[in-house]
Formats: sequence, structure tokens, C-alpha cells
Amino acid sequence: MDFWNLAIRFIYLSQITAGSLGNFFLIFYYLSLYWRKHRVKPTDLILMHLMAANALIILSTGVPQAMADCGFKHFLNDFGCKLLVYIQGIGRSMSIGTTCLLSVFQALTISPRKSGCKDQKVKVEKNIHCHISLLWILYILINFIYYAYTFVKRDNKNVTRKRDIGYCSIVRWDEIGSSIYVALVVCPEVFFSVIMAWSSGSMIEILYRHKQRVQHIHSTHGSSKKSPESRVTQNILILVSTFLAFYTLSSILRGYLTLLYNHNWWLVNINRITSLCFPSFVPFVLIYRYSIVPRLLGLDKE
Repeated sequence: MDFWNLAIRFIYLSQITAGSLGNFFLIFYYLSLYWRKHRVKPTDLILMHLMAANALIILSTGVPQAMADCGFKHFLNDFGCKLLVYIQGIGRSMSIGTTCLLSVFQALTISPRKSGCKDQKVKVEKNIHCHISLLWILYILINFIYYAYTFVKRDNKNVTRKRDIGYCSIVRWDEIGSSIYVALVVCPEVFFSVIMAWSSGSMIEILYRHKQRVQHIHSTHGSSKKSPESRVTQNILILVSTFLAFYTLSSILRGYLTLLYNHNWWLVNINRITSLCFPSFVPFVLIYRYSIVPRLLGLDKE
């Protein structure tokens, strides 16, 4: 077990280190684009906020847990513990919301002109700052409602059950708390996941039809070079697919552990690693797929 403890800690610390460096590198990259051009593409703006949400998840979830693994147990009081859980909720919700917005926006971008979606795309593009700001405000308020409920519940003398999460202890949910959490947090997350799956399916269908239409052109000219829209769409499909895979697995493990009183050591650690997979891996997927390093160094004309 000592070997596996060491291995789990190494993987977890690697995720935190790589994820922090990757997310902050991309945030710096998108900010540098804005400073140089005084404007950024809507897709880049959404990705910048996605990286900010991922960084928030890593800093609020990974760093405290790593400190607890290093021996700093229960270094947060009740207020600090609830505040940290509140920040974790905002980061997770914003990661889901911005990924969904990115998927829908790209589906509107590549939709056929006759479908009527182009007008919606223009409206979304013009108000992209407003949409992202509304997401932040919405999730700050939604998570605050549950956060406020935990303080109201604190005064209840019958509260005795607590769950140890290493760096602090949080009160277990009762029926009312679980209902509030499901209604305000889980249901919107599931709704956005369904929208992501639908928009991704739409993009795949559009790309397939486009490929069928231009296949004879490629065969005539002997060129199989992909269009910029196709490359960007495939990049976003990879991003969304990665998100849905890791998010689904993390949600299943998270829900299962919530219902258990005696947590299995393996499930707890696998859940911790899985919850950081998307925030840690996605920056490097973007760096590779978008060729960000050459563009940052001025080696790419595009």
C-alpha cells in the first residue's frame, strides 16, 4: 500500500503541476493576442475563460488535497472549508458552461447558410462577452444559494455526520441539501452535457455531408487538405469528447462516493485523479491541435 500511496501522490502532483502550467500558459497566450491585436476571436475568448475555470478547479481542489497528502491535515476552519467548496463548485460549473458554449458556437459557425443558424451565430458572436459574463454571474449565484444553505444548516444541533476530505471536514448532505444540490447544480450540468452531445453530433453530421459534397473535388485536384473550419471543428470535437468522457466518469464516481459511508481507498483516489484529468490534459490538447507554440513565437503565419 505504501507503493500505491506514493504512486497516487506522484500522479496527483503531476496533474497539478502540469495542469497549472498548461492553463496559465494558455491564459497568457490569449491575453498576449488581445494586447497585440486589441481583439480576440470568439472561440479564443471562450477558451481563455475555460482555462481560467480549469485553473480555478486545480487551485481550489488539487492544491489543498496535495497539502493534506503531505501532512497538513485540517488546516482550514469551517468557514474556509465551505468557501473552498464554493469556489470548487464555481470552477466546475464554469468549465461545463464554457465547454457547452464553445460547442454550440462552433456548431452554429459551420451550419449551412440555408439553415437559418448563421443569423443566430452572428448574434452570439456580437454578444459573446455578455454570454460569458452571464455564465459567471449565474454560477456564482447558484453555488452561493447552496453555500448559504450550509451556513443555515450549521446551526442545527442534530447535525453530527461529517465527511473528512483531508484538509477539512464538511457536513454530509441531508434530504433538503441533496434536493437543492440536484436541482441547482446537477440538473443544469446534465442539461449542458446533453446540449454538448447534441451540438457535437450536429457538427459530425455537417462535416460528413460536407465531405461527401467535396469528395469529387479533392479527387479531381488530388488534394486532401482540410479547410480551416474543418480543422477547428475537429479540434473542438476532440475537446468536447474528452470533456464528456472524463466528466461522465467523474460524475459517476462522485455520485457513488456520496452515497457511501465507508469510502473505498481505491475509489476515492481514482475519483480524485479523474476529477483533475480534464483541467490538466485539455491545455496540452489545445496546444498541440492549435499549434499554439509556433504561433506564439511568430513561426506560423496563420
